[in-house]
Amino acid sequence: MSVQERKQRERAERERLIVATARELAEQQGWDAVTTRRLAERIEYSQPVLYSHFRGKREIIGAVALEGATDMAAALRAATSAADGTRTRTRVTALARAYLDFAAENPAVYDALFQLDGGLAFAAEETPEPLKDAFAALLESLGDVAGDDVHPGLFTEVFWAALHGLATLTRARRLPPEDTARRVELLVDRLARI
Repeated sequence: MSVQERKQRERAERERLIVATARELAEQQGWDAVTTRRLAERIEYSQPVLYSHFRGKREIIGAVALEGATDMAAALRAATSAADGTRTRTRVTALARAYLDFAAENPAVYDALFQLDGGLAFAAEETPEPLKDAFAALLESLGDVAGDDVHPGLFTEVFWAALHGLATLTRARRLPPEDTARRVELLVDRLARI
């Protein structure tokens, strides 16, 4: 291995460490606790080293969001794959539950994806691939239930918006969590043409 390759590998490892540490700190204490100073202390590198990877907190939030989008896509696909071979309704319900579970279990990542400014473009040509893939994970199951009179992508956006609303309102304690399963049933029954 050349010196250049070793340096590139070390740089990539440092970057993964920064992102993992930011994610961990945000999940434990919230995004206000994530500062470049605290990250530098936790990863035991100087702030200039941290800034050589990310220009600031905004880019770190974006990196956490991209990693989170990859994790979310995997969780959605795992849920629908586990329900594969069953009725379409069961698959769509599994997808909805997996989405809501991901949001509840990863609140800081969910915030990085959808609430905070990580400098990421959504629904645009320059949308990063992990974000496109997370949407594709939704579309793969929802495109079949949109109906003939609605574009599958548009239907998926509306279904996703409903899931996002449920996730956000439940987390903010505006909706009681004990009714989540009934809300998912209602969403699937009323929106999906199954």
